[in-house]
Order: sequence, then structure tokens, then C-alpha cells
Amino acid sequence: MVVSCGLLTENKETVPLKGIEVEVEVKDQVAVVVSTQHYENKEDKAIEAIFVFPLPGDAAVCHFSAKIGQTEIVAEVKEKQQARVEYGDALSSGWQAFLLEESDQSPDIFSLYVGSLPPRESAFIRLEYVTELAVEADRGLRFCLPVVLNPRYLPQGSVGDGVQVTSVPASLVPYSLSFSARISSPRKVLKVDSKCSLEPLQYLNKKKTQAVVKLAAGHKFDRDIELFIYYKNSHQPTAVVEAGKAFATPGTMIGDPVMMLSLYPEFPQEVMSSIATSGEFVFLLDRSGSMDGAPISSARDTLLLLLKSLPVGCYFNVYSFGSSFEPIFKKSRKYNETTMEMAQKKVEEMQADMGGTEILMPLKHIYSQPCIPSQPRQLFVFTDGEVEDIKEVISLVKKNSSSHRCFSFGIGEGASTALITGLAKEGCGHAQFITGADRMQQKVMQSLQFALQPAVKDISVKWDLPKGVSVTPLSPPPTALFKGQRSLIYAQLTGQSSEGTDGCVTVTYTLAGHPFNDKLSFLLQPTEDTGLTVHRLGARTLIRGLETENGEGVKKKVVEVSVQSGVSSSFTSFIAVNKASREAIQRPMLPRRIPRIHVPRRYCCRGGSAGFSVLDIQLDTTGGSRKRKSQSGMDKVKRKHRSRPQSSVSLVTVDVPTSAKVKHPDSLLQLVSLQKASGCWELNPALAAALNKTIKELQQPKPPKVNRNVWATVLALVWLQAFRVDAQIEWKLLAQKAVSWLTAQNAPSMTECIMAGNTLLGCSVQKDALGL
Repeated sequence: MVVSCGLLTENKETVPLKGIEVEVEVKDQVAVVVSTQHYENKEDKAIEAIFVFPLPGDAAVCHFSAKIGQTEIVAEVKEKQQARVEYGDALSSGWQAFLLEESDQSPDIFSLYVGSLPPRESAFIRLEYVTELAVEADRGLRFCLPVVLNPRYLPQGSVGDGVQVTSVPASLVPYSLSFSARISSPRKVLKVDSKCSLEPLQYLNKKKTQAVVKLAAGHKFDRDIELFIYYKNSHQPTAVVEAGKAFATPGTMIGDPVMMLSLYPEFPQEVMSSIATSGEFVFLLDRSGSMDGAPISSARDTLLLLLKSLPVGCYFNVYSFGSSFEPIFKKSRKYNETTMEMAQKKVEEMQADMGGTEILMPLKHIYSQPCIPSQPRQLFVFTDGEVEDIKEVISLVKKNSSSHRCFSFGIGEGASTALITGLAKEGCGHAQFITGADRMQQKVMQSLQFALQPAVKDISVKWDLPKGVSVTPLSPPPTALFKGQRSLIYAQLTGQSSEGTDGCVTVTYTLAGHPFNDKLSFLLQPTEDTGLTVHRLGARTLIRGLETENGEGVKKKVVEVSVQSGVSSSFTSFIAVNKASREAIQRPMLPRRIPRIHVPRRYCCRGGSAGFSVLDIQLDTTGGSRKRKSQSGMDKVKRKHRSRPQSSVSLVTVDVPTSAKVKHPDSLLQLVSLQKASGCWELNPALAAALNKTIKELQQPKPPKVNRNVWATVLALVWLQAFRVDAQIEWKLLAQKAVSWLTAQNAPSMTECIMAGNTLLGCSVQKDALGL
């Protein structure tokens, strides 16, 4: 038997991508990413290479160029259909051409077409984008380079982009990846963590404000590359004013200074101490096949924690979705012991057995339910993000943003950043990503604490600038503010003033019925040369805001901003044509598709082979242009409707490690599962087992005057404080509920009770530490 090696399609055709080199420059809270892709045509005929890959959903793609031999061609931003026509015309004329475009359905998926690569020739494609770093729960800043692109499930009857992709196992990816990041900040760089293997961090100066980190050799492509960067005093408001482009026309966005404001609101403690005791909490859980194994197991455990942490008197419901959806209750029910136990039993039985990932249907059903008076709706969405109708989903959430807040969680490698961040942004909530060995419970409970904070309302931004200087907001006022979480504001500054160099911005809002404001003063003089990084992020923010609007003139405005700033959009593409290359082309060209990376899971909700697969390009490039004679991948093709059969989604079985299938016992979750809806624990053998004692050992030291449930609840709280303080964010809310229950009992001998609990459990927890 002949064993084929190298980069192959399922038809054993060679594919020319040889390697990817990524250089990142982290500038405090933003990153500039330069990716160079090396293509090599070892065939005897000209080929067209097609590569589909992920980028962060909020990235601003701002440069695209190609170098073949000694010739470098820099791409221009043009209206998408025009760029497609020019690409097709170039190939039919025998010229080299390169096209980079964003997916029509999702802003985190891009397609790169390398056209007319001559025989025995190499090409280097340079792609540059800028992106913001996300703020983590532990105050670190997260940079993510997506290298995993999971299959996107297309609901039945939907119209796709025209690019169909299936999976290639991460272990078989034949091209290489090198990665390095240079970090600089006004603040000291404390450390850089990652779930990938890194070379040791190297500091570049004595103040440790600059550092370099590199990815260790042998990256397996089984996960996205994440960096968690920790600065000293990172949660401080900042303002960066960036000068406009030299020789650009004043009054244009690229010619005027643009500023970026980073705000970290801190709310008064007396307001924050009043945790909400009402609300409608709706949990929407992805149970598609791709969630099988560790993801669904972790999601079940997390839902258990959430159910135990809900406030008494609220309303709740749990929805599962896949190819269909099903709620536990027909409508949200009041939270009490009966309804909590019913929900807990259903959650414990949940499996990843519901087929595809059709999230639109359950969302529509949830929004069709009338809101409960005096019970603000809070929606929690858990998904691996493998959906294709992303823009339609986000549009639906935005349409209903006035009636709820949406908290989203991307589970596993390759979750769509566009979907997860878009849900939270348009739903005035907060987004979290759970990858690798992350404990989902920790991040989800942080979001529940946000949901229980009083809602910030009536947010507005006021500018105080010297005479002669005006401001044009590039981003709308923040739709949500949470304690200690960053909010970014972009604005264009026009004009000059001889009366002053200082400005001030004030963010006003209402919290728990009281007016508040946060002020930040700044210098109008540009503070640093950031290479138009802030301008491009501001343009990206403006473009994304416009793309969610309807009406005439929206596309024209988006194209105008995109072309002017050099930042791509859903209505524009990068196009480069080398008209000096005609003599090098031999017809017909051979299409060569590059499989993208997919992390193996138990099931993949796609049809077709589990091996390498061809990207099926269904893209109309005619646009009224003259007829083509060539047969390249971009020629003579039409858009098609893709639909799924009524019966079911086809499942491809993929092996996963045995460890991912085994649910390990967790003493914390074991104890949590025994808590009652009221907040108390009962003294019974199950509690004894959770505390690693016998029921007799628990009963014997109980003070005579102390109620059995009071004694059991004290023991549970002492154990949590003594042995699981590391996971305090996970059990903090349910512990507060338990303390409230104990306080309401007005039980005697609490000090004696706590001392006896310490003796029994072998610890020394103080009464104050329990909040009693």
C-alpha cells in the first residue's frame, strides 16, 4: 500500500501552503498582528490556492500584500462585488491576483484566494490586523490567535456563504507555525501565561515594561494560541490620543487625531452590597453533538452551581437546543425547592444528543414569552459557537436588547468570537471564553454576579473640549457597565485650539435609582505614535455599528469608511493584481484547496469524509463582466442554497481520549448538589459522605440547642471556607444565601456551633470569615 504524505486533498492533490509566521506587537491593551503565509507551487501548471481561516471577531484587518519573487503587490480595499469582478477578470487575462474577503455570515471567518501562482514559484502573503485585548476575571488581559476553525452548522433552508468546509484533524496539519509577541506598556509586565508551551519570558529593559515571548516549537494545532498578560495596576482609566496620518486631509477620520478611552467604573460599596433578589434567569444550553464529552459534562456541573446560587423568589427556566429545542418548563417558574429539584434532575440527565446547532429557534421562542413584571430577564447562553447564521442571531438579540441582558459563554477551542462577543455586546451583558483546562464554573459565576448587580441605566457621554475643537463619536455610548470591567470609547477630534490643551470626558449613568458619573481628563496633544492602530480600531468600531443598522445608505457609508481607513468590512474586500505577470501563466489553472484546522470531538455535525476535504467555492464573480474562458475556482460558479434533510444531522464519529469521557467526582459539587433552594443543608448521610464523615460522626458533636439543619448548614459553610477557598468565586453566592437563611433562623449558640464544626472538620475558621 502506498502511503501519501504532505499537504493533500482527499483526491491526493498537493496543496501549496507551507508555513505561517505570526509576529504580534502588544501595545498595552491592544495588539498589532502580522501574519505571513508561505505558499509554494511544486506542480508543472499554474494553480489557484484557497484558504479559509478564522480571525478574532473584533479584529480590524488593515493590510494585505503579496510578494512573488522580487515583486510585491499591496492590495487595496474595494467594494466586495467590484473586487470579485476584478479578481475574475485578472485570472481570465492571465494575471496574478489575490483576494481577501470576510464571510457574509460571520465577521470572524475570512477566505484568501491566491490566484495564478506560477509553476515552481513561491508566494508570501502578508496580512495585518489590530485587535483589543479582552479583560479576564483575574484582571489579566487575553490575546487570542485563532488557529482552530470548527465546522459551522447551517440550519435547514439557510443560504450559506458559498464556502463549504469540513474538518481536518489537528494532528495531521502539515504546515508549520511560528509565533512571537513583543509586549510594551507604561506599566510593569508582571507575567505572561498561556495554555500553550512558551519559551521563557525575556524582559527588554530594567523597568520590565517591555518583554518578548515566543511559542515553543512543535505546536500541535489542537488549540488556539492564547496569551494572558498581567500588568501592575492594570485597572486604571487611560486615554490615548493618536495623531492622524501625515499628509491626509484634515477633517477626515484618517487625517484627524483619534482617541481611545479605557474606563474601569467602580461603584459605591453600599450600592454593590445590595444583591438583587429578583429576576427571571433563562439558561440556554447547547446540546448539539459537538458538545459531547468534557464540554457537556462541565456545562451540567455549571448549571448545577447556577441553580443553587439563584436568589429565593426569582423566576427561572432552562432550555436545551440542537436541531430542535426543549425547555424544562413551558414558561419560567418561581424558584423554590420543588422547581429547583425538578430542574436539577433534568440537568443531571442532559447529554449532547440533540444534533445540530440551531440557536435561532430557541431565542425566538424565549423572546416571544412575555416578561414578568418586576423580574428583569437575564439570559445565559452556553455554546461552542458552531453556527453559520451568526449575523441573524446577533440581530435578533439586538432587537430585543431593551427587554433583557445576555451573558454568553464560548465553550472549547474554535468557538466563534463573533457570536460570543456579539451576543454579549448587543445584549448589554458580558462574554466569557472557556478553553483547555479552564473551570467553566469560575467564569460563569462571575457573570452571575454581574447579572445580580443593579442594572446601569441611562448611560451617556459628555465631552468638555477647548474652543475650536469638536468631537465625533466613533463608538456609541456603552450599553452596559459592570464593576471593574473595562469599557472602551473611540472618538475623532477635529480642529485646533490656542486656548488650551486639556480635555475631559464624563460618563453619566443611573445605578439603583441614584445618578453617578465617572470623569477622565486627558491631553489633546498626541501622546505616542501608534502607527494608526487607534484609528483602525475606531474605524472598525464605527463599521461594526453601521453594519447592524438597516435602511438606505448604510452600505454606502460602510464602504466609504472602509475604503478611507483601509479596514475591511462585510461590504468590502482586499484585492491585489499583478499585471506584469501575464507571461508566467499557463492555462487552465488547477484549483488547490487548503483544509482548515479542526479539533477532533466526539461528533462533528457535518456530512462527508472525516479526512481532508475540499473547500467547495460557490461564488458568483461575473457581476456583469465579460465571459471567462478559464476554469479557475472563482470562475463560472453560482451561489447555491444549502439545506439539511428533514430526518437528522449526519454524525461523524471521532475518537477522543478516555479521560475526556470519565466524569471525576468533585467534592465541592457533591456538597453543592445537596443545598436546598432556601439556602440550607439537611443533616443526612449524603451530607456526611460529602464531608467524608459518617452520619454518626456528624450528629455526635452537635450542640444540644442547635437545630439539625442549622448545624448542617454551619458545617457546610465551615468546610467551604476551610478547604475550598481557592474556588470561592464559585460558591460565594450560594454561601451568601446560606448565611441569609441562618440569620433568619435567629439560631442560638452560633459561636459554639462554629467551634464544634472546626473541631469535627479539623480546621480553624473564624465566625467573621463566614459572614455571620
